[in-house]
Amino acid sequence: MKFYILKRLLNLIPIMIGITFLSFLLLYLAPGDPAQRKLTAQTAVTSDVLEQTREEMGLNRPFLVQYKDWFLNMLQGDLGVSYKDGSPVIVKLTKGMKYTGILAFSSFLLSVVISIPLGIYAAVKKDKLPDSIIKVFCFAGNSLANFLVAVALIYFFCIQTNLFPIIAKGNAQGLFLPTLSLSIPFMSRLITQTRAAVLEQLEQPYVAAARARGMKEIYILFKNVLHNSMISITTVLGLALGTLLGGSVVTERIFMWPGIGKLVMDSIQVRDYPVIQGFVMIMTGIYIIVNLLVDISYHFLDPRVKE
Repeated sequence: MKFYILKRLLNLIPIMIGITFLSFLLLYLAPGDPAQRKLTAQTAVTSDVLEQTREEMGLNRPFLVQYKDWFLNMLQGDLGVSYKDGSPVIVKLTKGMKYTGILAFSSFLLSVVISIPLGIYAAVKKDKLPDSIIKVFCFAGNSLANFLVAVALIYFFCIQTNLFPIIAKGNAQGLFLPTLSLSIPFMSRLITQTRAAVLEQLEQPYVAAARARGMKEIYILFKNVLHNSMISITTVLGLALGTLLGGSVVTERIFMWPGIGKLVMDSIQVRDYPVIQGFVMIMTGIYIIVNLLVDISYHFLDPRVKE
């Protein structure tokens, strides 16, 4: 197992380098001048002042020199400073990740607690009324875009009933609607996957043999069927967790939740490239770690999975 993990980590090094290079190149080629954008908000822009500001921000250096300096500093934990306010990028991203982590954890927990039991129940009640109702909910949840779910929740819970604030303030009350907005599409996918995985296991010969021996149905479901279904369910959980921890840009922006998704949207608007590049690095790292943890979990869920 240690050799497997080490090999995976070594294989990820060229992937990380490739992603950083491509993202840095795309930002370098993106239209707009960060120096001009910064000066426009402060004072009248002259060519001399613009050139001096570009020199101070390091924008006049060749692309490969900029990338090399950024990459070497990144390896030391220094992601640079924000073009917008001059504060360290790592500080801004850390603050955003705190709120994104809270939102991701609450959405993930709510979805898992509700979806897995409903997926099992739908599989047991296959083609009956409860299964049909659950499938309609899943179809609607998978079809609706995140921003439509968010807008609908704001309309019903904020405008019509005035139960929650429209703008989330980073507290428990402001957390509810963003959590629900992220959970509905996630629950739809997870219920569908759980139902399909459980149905596949229920058709296996070992289930019929267990029933013939007089084992209780609930024991069969949760001890055998669910355990054997966990590989496919874990895959969905891992992908969703990576997305949630990476920050749901649309949801955080709509509810003004002060997470990393909102931070990167604000940074895109003002061409704050160091923050955007730092966000890309965090997203890459999160997906790599989550995928590695999911792969490792396969070895514990099913001993037949070999390195």
